[in-house]
Amino acid sequence: MIKDIMLRIRPDKLNNPDHIKEAAAIALKIDVDAVDAVQITRRSVDARGRSPVFQIQARVYSGEPLEELLLPVTYEPVKPGKTALIVGSGPAGLFAALRLIEKGILPILLERGKDVRERRFDLKSLQTEGKVNPDSNYCFGEGGAGTYSDGKLYTRSTKRGDVKKILSILVHHGAIPDILVNAHPHIGSNKLPGIIQAVRETILNCNGQIHFNSRVTGLILKEGRILGVRTDDQEFRADVVILATGHSARDIYELLDRHQLLLEAKPYAMGVRVEHPQELINQIQYKGFKNDPFLPAAAYSLACQVGRAGVYSFCMCPGGMLIPASTAPGELVLNGMSNSLRNLVHANAGVVVTIDAHQYGPLEDKFKHFAGLEFQKQMEQRAFLAGGKTQAAPTQVLTDFLEDRISQTLPATSYIPGMVSHPLKEILGPYVTGALKQAFRTFGQKMKGYVSREAKLLAVESRTSSPVRIPRNPDTRMHPQVRGLFPAGEGAGYAGGIVSSAMDGEAAADAVSVYLQ
Repeated sequence: MIKDIMLRIRPDKLNNPDHIKEAAAIALKIDVDAVDAVQITRRSVDARGRSPVFQIQARVYSGEPLEELLLPVTYEPVKPGKTALIVGSGPAGLFAALRLIEKGILPILLERGKDVRERRFDLKSLQTEGKVNPDSNYCFGEGGAGTYSDGKLYTRSTKRGDVKKILSILVHHGAIPDILVNAHPHIGSNKLPGIIQAVRETILNCNGQIHFNSRVTGLILKEGRILGVRTDDQEFRADVVILATGHSARDIYELLDRHQLLLEAKPYAMGVRVEHPQELINQIQYKGFKNDPFLPAAAYSLACQVGRAGVYSFCMCPGGMLIPASTAPGELVLNGMSNSLRNLVHANAGVVVTIDAHQYGPLEDKFKHFAGLEFQKQMEQRAFLAGGKTQAAPTQVLTDFLEDRISQTLPATSYIPGMVSHPLKEILGPYVTGALKQAFRTFGQKMKGYVSREAKLLAVESRTSSPVRIPRNPDTRMHPQVRGLFPAGEGAGYAGGIVSSAMDGEAAADAVSVYLQ
């Protein structure tokens, strides 16, 4: 017998197999001795009642062999033959490379930044000295933006590909097996670099190539077909090119535009990072159970509609810290991250407002499909100036923001470059400011205590997704004007987050395989 059941387990009993076995037997009304094994297939915290519990989906085995949750994954060396250039080594690029290896196609990855180990020195310089390396930062480098910003693996894009396979590949490369069952899995910025290194070794051991410090500066095109790319000092040729450059590679959009290739403006979202004491979020979400050692740091997800604008929390980091995610001098971009234990004293999240052509005004006539990009740039530049032309973040206490008051004092922060008190409406503009004010009042009603003098807003959270889409044929996944050019991932405008980007990379590799048959 194999039965799937739902169980509600007290937090202090979650790691007690005998208790879970007894609970399963009671739920199935069978003798506990008849239960050979209980396999947890999904786990989440339910804090809706008087006290939080874990709600688990479990598979109960009696007289049947245990089925493995972890999918088998094997890679064999690729023999000389067909080749594919992959521009970018974020999730889309890395998983495209692994899938190409499965298909017997040699991947050649070009990464503008450094490997994960060398990349850390530039991150430290950015944090402590405010120095932005345009090719090596929190967005650019081996593993992409997700490597040093938490590694959240939750996605709603379950129809795009095989989520379980993506998670299994990560486990085979060193991620904890818990990501296979947690409702909102994450790996942690302290663990991800080792996993990325292991993926690199798999690619290299299968005869793939990875070239760091190789920023693409040109395309080699002939008669509507791509033959390769150029970097600052080298030319690479291959049968196809997969563009997997991430949502912040503005120079790639400009490169495509110079070649007069089609690009499209797309909606995206911008706003602030909001930071609270984690203990406060625990108390709100767990109804007073703020220091229960058996409960994880509490998270939240909030959304509302304000007129035509959607406002929602984004990239929520329990027990985490704020980081500077700028990719060029003269701009300020914020993001959040958590380590695997999520045990720091602050919680942070982006709270962002949807942006589309209605907000661009005269920018649309002047910049066309780059109007959203220019809108984004201008807000980041205003934040940089307001922070004193450093990576210090313009900041306002949440209650002061709602009442249009200058914050005379600011609560402690996890943000290493520091804060500067500043009225955020001068950075965000009337549309974003108005939407955020109404949304925060709504969020305060949904989460009593969320609107507090202990909460502060730091500007600006602007890289939720790309303001530009690289169009592709829905059947072939190629750019409609260029045979052999496959846009993929967040930078192409078709994904959001690690898992959806990874699945989009795999799908691009599958399309490459069909094209090269």
